[in-house]
Parts: sequence; C-alpha cells; structure tokens
Amino acid sequence: MATEPLMLDEDEIVLSELADDELVEQMHEDLYDGLKEEIVEGTSILLGRDWSAEKVLNEALVEGMRIVGIDFRDGILFVPEVLLAANAMKGGMEILRPLLSETGVKPIGKMVIGTVKGDIHDIGKNLVAMMLEGAGFEVFDIGINNSVEDYFEALEKHQPDILGMSALLTTTMPYMKVVIDEMVSQGIRDDYIVMVGGAPLNEEFGRAVGADAYCRDAAQAADTAPRLVRVHRAGGTVGA
Repeated sequence: MATEPLMLDEDEIVLSELADDELVEQMHEDLYDGLKEEIVEGTSILLGRDWSAEKVLNEALVEGMRIVGIDFRDGILFVPEVLLAANAMKGGMEILRPLLSETGVKPIGKMVIGTVKGDIHDIGKNLVAMMLEGAGFEVFDIGINNSVEDYFEALEKHQPDILGMSALLTTTMPYMKVVIDEMVSQGIRDDYIVMVGGAPLNEEFGRAVGADAYCRDAAQAADTAPRLVRVHRAGGTVGA
C-alpha cells in the first residue's frame, strides 16, 4: 500500500521573511504563547537588521509582556501560561542584556525581591520578578526564607529603588513589619520603595505594616513599580 508524501505546512511562518512590523507583531504572539525558541530567533533577526538592543527590548519584548500582563490581570491567562511567556522573554533577554550593558542603557529601576523568613513559597514572587524584568527593571531575586539580615545585605549590595517582599502564609506575613520596622530604626526606610504581596495580604495590611504599595498580582506590580520609581526619584510621596 502506497503512503502519501509528507506535506509541509503551507501556513508555517518563516520569521526571517517577515517585515519588521510584522515580525514584532508575530513576536508578541509568540511571547503570548510562550515560544522561547521563536523569541530568541526573532530577537536575533531584529538585531541583524540593525535594531538597537533597547528598541528590540521595548517594542518586541516589553510591549509583548504588557499584553500578557493585561490578560493575566483580566483572568484570560493563568499562572502556568504567564510562566511560559516569562520564560520565553528570558530567552530574548539573555541575548539583549550584555548588549544593553555595553551601550550603557539604564534599566527603569532596580528591585530586590524575596519571600520572607519562614516561608518557602515562591511562584508568586517568581512571577513578579519575571514581569518586572519584562517591564524593564533589573531584578535581584534573593529567593525564599529571608531574614532581616538577608534583606539588608541585598539592599546594601544592590542599592535598588524597590524592596519587594512576598508571603503566602498568614503566619509569616507579619514578618514584613519586622523588616520595615528595622528599616525605620536604621534610618533607611525613606531610601527605598517597599512593595508587598501574597495571597493572604490586602491593601489594609500593606498600610498597617508601613509598605508603600500592596499588589494583588504580578500584573499590578508591573504597572505600579514604574510609577512609584518616577515619584520617588522626583522626591514625591509614594506611600499607600
């Protein structure tokens, strides 16, 4: 019995054959679908067409993650899909990061983020870190189970604009106040924006512990952080 010949998919998209604007739009779709290899290829193609690393970052990757963030906020996308999109974004960033460093392009801001002492949950924290990096931040993720000393060491080392703290347990969330109170006693509280988040938290808790902002999810964090950095650098009040 004869077998039918293998047919190529006529609708298969060849990224290198797309015009710049079409390629950027396709990269937004590929980022949305979490296609890391395609994002890496598209990033390389645009750089080969003499796009600057900053232009590729802003128009192809950051804008693509902005779309992901909106649909995550609106309940159209869920955590596993956003993690895939963020991983795809990371593929492009691995190519762009050294180029951005060489050209002296500064990030929107810096953030140190970690889960508080006694808490080993990190999915939400990881999402925020990925979304903030996608929004143009330099993010230093110090992991889980962080003490006051761990946070202070990271603040001194990285000199960020923002300290982000995460907790998933009602038993660990009060530790955020321990950290903030120690920042006050050390006289460094006003040097940093403090953002908090996690499933059991709310805006009232954020205000009670002295944070500048509570964010219910990674999409809100990505929207809030750039605004707070602008206000803080201008000498304004960023408190919740």
